[in-house]
Amino acid sequence: MRQTFDEHTSPDFGPRHVPLIRAAMAQQGLDGFLVPHEDEHQNEYLPEANDRLAWATGFTGSAGAAVILKDKAAVFVDGRYTLQVRDQVDQALFEIRDLVEGGVPAYLETAPRAGWTIGYDARLHSPEALERLRAAAAKAGAALKPVDANPLDLAWGSARPPQPAAPVVAHELRYAGEDSASKRARVGKGLAQHGAEATVLTAPASIAWLFNIRGGDVIRSPLPLAQAILSADGTARLFLDPAKVTPGLVAWLGNEVSLETPDALPAALAALKGKTVLVDPAQSSAWYFDTLAEAGATVVRAMDPCALPRACKNAVEIEGSRQAHARDGAAVTRFLHWVATEGQANPPDEKTAVARLEAFREALGAMKDLSFDTIAGAGANGALPHYRPTERSNARARAGSLLLVDSGAQYLDGTTDITRTMAIGEPTAEMRQRFTLVLKGNLALAGVRFPAGTTGSALDALARAPLWMAGLDYDHGTGHGVGSYLGVHEGPQRISKAPNAVALQPGMIVSNEPGYYKEGDYGIRIENLQVVTPAQEIPGGERPMLGFETLTFAPIDRRLVDKDLLSAEEIAQFDAYHAKVVEVVGPQLEPDVRTWLEEACAPL
Repeated sequence: MRQTFDEHTSPDFGPRHVPLIRAAMAQQGLDGFLVPHEDEHQNEYLPEANDRLAWATGFTGSAGAAVILKDKAAVFVDGRYTLQVRDQVDQALFEIRDLVEGGVPAYLETAPRAGWTIGYDARLHSPEALERLRAAAAKAGAALKPVDANPLDLAWGSARPPQPAAPVVAHELRYAGEDSASKRARVGKGLAQHGAEATVLTAPASIAWLFNIRGGDVIRSPLPLAQAILSADGTARLFLDPAKVTPGLVAWLGNEVSLETPDALPAALAALKGKTVLVDPAQSSAWYFDTLAEAGATVVRAMDPCALPRACKNAVEIEGSRQAHARDGAAVTRFLHWVATEGQANPPDEKTAVARLEAFREALGAMKDLSFDTIAGAGANGALPHYRPTERSNARARAGSLLLVDSGAQYLDGTTDITRTMAIGEPTAEMRQRFTLVLKGNLALAGVRFPAGTTGSALDALARAPLWMAGLDYDHGTGHGVGSYLGVHEGPQRISKAPNAVALQPGMIVSNEPGYYKEGDYGIRIENLQVVTPAQEIPGGERPMLGFETLTFAPIDRRLVDKDLLSAEEIAQFDAYHAKVVEVVGPQLEPDVRTWLEEACAPL
């Protein structure tokens, strides 16, 4: 298992580095420097060597930013990390600000002085983000300036961990379902729709998918850090550190793929002079746009051409996901059995729960890694949707409380993500009522039928409606895309209040995770993954409708269900789900756990 650094106690992260950064800034004539969370590949989860925000501030969340000026500094986080940032960051050095409300642009409008120069690393910012930041700084009379050498990297110096060089291996056809040549030809033809002769790919997930390769450079995701240039004729140049190349990789890639070192990338971009090149501004940094423009290429800004075909899983990938979830469901069920038996008599603390669940998954012998660091919140900590236990925050579950655990794993045949909320002792009537409202939303989204062209934004209200009717809501999205032995968060599809122009299509995997969070008391979330099914006729209907097939199978705590709040149809749907859980998971379990499962999944 690949491990993260200790996210709260590592001595090599934090405020003692700010003076070093300021000294490096001064040597370059900078009055400030922008520190985004993103790395050169716009990764959500970062290799330690690229977690510049953590090294500079001590904050290790998966979203954030910092601005370091010569006389003050600020760190920006969203609502998921309100407690964590105060636990990790020295507030004598950093003002803590909201990443969403105003964010870095609002800070740049007032914090710098007129005439100041604020540096940025063009490899780390999207072009759109830089346009907003440049306009904001101008309001204060300051100017943004790209740097040739990142002052933070210079300050980090020899103490900076080496870039990851995990072996890159073939992702076999029995898992991928389509060979790379076919994918490259398919995507290449799509470039013509944009009038493009080539595309530059920088998203690790797209590169892994397109070439049917997997790596281990990114924590919790089997991704190789690399870049590629794909031509419309299906030929490609893949820029990969030679240290990652494994025996047989060149043969696996084939004659139409040229394997080159990352040092050759600038010259390869320059060679695109006079060509029309598609680049995704949401995935590729400003450096690519600047470099291509300087080379004389015509740049088309459009979505990564691999994103949509990658999201629409083929039949082999869907079957692999079914198998991965069946396997994973057995591990999760063993954990739920442990919580329902030993955990009731001796309620666990959060870190113990995390360790036990990972041990159950490890025992399967098939897990390659977790798909993200497990979220385990006991009592009030469960009200923080993306909370992760630390040594200082680690709480023990107690009688009359709820334990929320959100977790997942990476398998060669699929990626899983599941949340279950469990009662410790006797739940209150309010807990049961709120849990049942969340369950109603989950059932509604699982069972909906919808026409082609429907986006996730159009379905989001189904999961929220029962809560809305009670004057309640939750402040996160209802569903995110999930990869096939790739990232646990995958676009371009999603289910949320936020507008999304990408229609749900057959083969897309999305999460279904409504929740409710009572600050200072408890949190509730029920999450399953589901795949969009092909459109089918409905008896008496006028047009075929798409739907969802549930992939995740593990019991939902019946003790938290208020049957009186469910309709007869909802009860039948819930009972049918539990019957399927017994069918899929039961044969994999030991007799005592199987007996418990049958009781836990008995009809309401």
